[in-house]
Formats: sequence, C-alpha cells, structure tokens
Amino acid sequence: MNPTYLLAAVDLVAVLVLALAVYYPRHRRADLVTAFVAVNVGVLAVTIVLASSAATVGLGLGLFGVLSIIRLRSDELGQHEIAYYFAALAIGLLGGLGTGDVGLSIALMVGLVVVLALADSRLLHATGLRQVVVLDRAVTDERELVTRLELLLDARVTRVTPVRVDLVNDTTTVEVHYAAAPRPAMPRAERHDVPAVTR
Repeated sequence: MNPTYLLAAVDLVAVLVLALAVYYPRHRRADLVTAFVAVNVGVLAVTIVLASSAATVGLGLGLFGVLSIIRLRSDELGQHEIAYYFAALAIGLLGGLGTGDVGLSIALMVGLVVVLALADSRLLHATGLRQVVVLDRAVTDERELVTRLELLLDARVTRVTPVRVDLVNDTTTVEVHYAAAPRPAMPRAERHDVPAVTR
C-alpha cells in the first residue's frame, strides 16, 4: 500500500478517535468536534500536496506556526480545547509529511491521541478543578475566604487567587482551585426510606 494513503487513513482514524471518542464524551461540544476534524483534514490535504517541496521541514514548521496563532474571536477557548487543536494540527502534519519512517509516524499519531486522552482524564480533573467565583461579600482575609469557598463548593480548596475585592458593592471575585470531595455513601438503612419517584 502506498505510504501516503496509509498515513492519510491512519490520520483520519486518529483524528476521529480524538474528536469523537476522547473529546466529545467529556466536553459535549459538537461545534469543536467539527473544527478539530476540519482543521486536521485541511492540514493533511495541504501537506500532502506540498510534500514534494524541497522545503518540507520548513513548510511543516511554518504551517504549524501560522495555524497555531489563529485566534477564534467568536468564542473563548479553554486551555484543554487549545491542546486538542494542537493535537489535531500535529496529527495532520504527521499524516501529510510523515517522518520518513511510516511506522514511526503512525506511532507518533497514536501516541498523541493516547497522551491527550490520559491528560484529559476524569481522574486527573477530579483533583484539579478550577472556577471563578463571585461571593456576595467583600472578604479580605484568606482563611475566611478559603472557609467560605469550601462550604460553598463542598470541596477541599487547594489554592485561591483573589481577582477583585469590591468594598463598595460588597463582593469578592476569586479564582479557586479545588479537589472535589468524595460523597459519602448513603447508609443501607436510609436507602429504604427514600421514596420511589413515580411518573
């Protein structure tokens, strides 16, 4: 089988797994699934056409750099979504340009998908959640702030960064990093006391 066709096929499988099996079940944004696949296929097509150029390496790095600075002003992207964009771009470049070794190119594409799946796993995020919270009181004492946030979020706060303390409107905006507290299991005796929901 022609190595170009093989790498293109592996690229398509890899980006579909990345977008549909890794990203979408965790974040539920169908619009970004379309964007990841479209960016990947576009990069793949361009790099295959231009792969015969003498400046193949420079082309790959230049294309990666140009596409990486594109900013979508219609929506704000989270850091994890930017990571998926980079992965889709990298997989497209590997599929179109390759490395001279088909096996290595395929291994790198598979490795990107696996590494991102592990890095974006629920186990990691359960111990590293982040939110920006607005409290209806101006709090300047860090201990009191941590106590209020732990009661509000029912979690263990690991770090707080005050963003704004408004003494006039009596509000506090704070960036909080926390780990979700495990919910205690309901005692067996109490389970029978919970009424059944009828429709």
